[in-house]
Amino acid sequence: MSITIKTPEEIEKMRVAGRLAAEVLEMIEPHVVPGVTTEELDRICHDYIVNEQKAIPAPLNYHGFPKSICTSVNQVVCHGIPNNKKLKQGDVLNIDITVIKDGYHGDTSKMFFLGDVAPHAKRLCQVTQECMNMGIELVKPGARLGDIGAVIQKHAESNHYSVVREYCGHGIGAGFHEDPQVLHYGRAGTGEVLEEGMCFTIEPMINAGKRQVKLNKRDGWTVETADRRLSAQYEHTILVTADGHEILTLRAEEKL
Repeated sequence: MSITIKTPEEIEKMRVAGRLAAEVLEMIEPHVVPGVTTEELDRICHDYIVNEQKAIPAPLNYHGFPKSICTSVNQVVCHGIPNNKKLKQGDVLNIDITVIKDGYHGDTSKMFFLGDVAPHAKRLCQVTQECMNMGIELVKPGARLGDIGAVIQKHAESNHYSVVREYCGHGIGAGFHEDPQVLHYGRAGTGEVLEEGMCFTIEPMINAGKRQVKLNKRDGWTVETADRRLSAQYEHTILVTADGHEILTLRAEEKL
């Protein structure tokens, strides 16, 4: 495994890219209402990233992905392709944003509620966000990747949810997906030891039902829960600092 330790200059570029990715999620929030299509949300994000931020939407044409953002609705776990179907009252939606600025990536996602959302859907999203935050809290030099996976798995399963195994967090920098792989399940005290200057995402995908997923063979991208029950995901890009960590994609709503 070749994990790159970021230089101070690279870290500064990562901070900028992370801030821009967070700003896209903040910008799109008022547009996420019943009746809008994910295609329209994609267009708004694309225009903002390209014209306002002077940045590049990383998903567009990445291994053939046709859009600038990922939009995963209800039972879609990840990599949902924006389309012309209108979002409806009660839907939950993950918007996943990755921007490239000056050659470096910022990657983040969050859940949005469309109007009045059922309490069980809100609870899944809340626990998923807690899972991510509990994983982030453990990030510091000397900790191990398995510590992150273990705390996420324990919290999800103690709430009677399941953790998707097929998709995970990843190193990030000049590359969209770098080493290491950051699993959201596992055993504490195992895996790579974290060092100052590492940069990676923590992005648990938590299912209301069973953990099994299926890939849509028609489009080759969309991943859904096998049992069609809801899935939720939150994601941040994290830097390991000398004495802990820095969340590079922190949004204003998360700052205390």
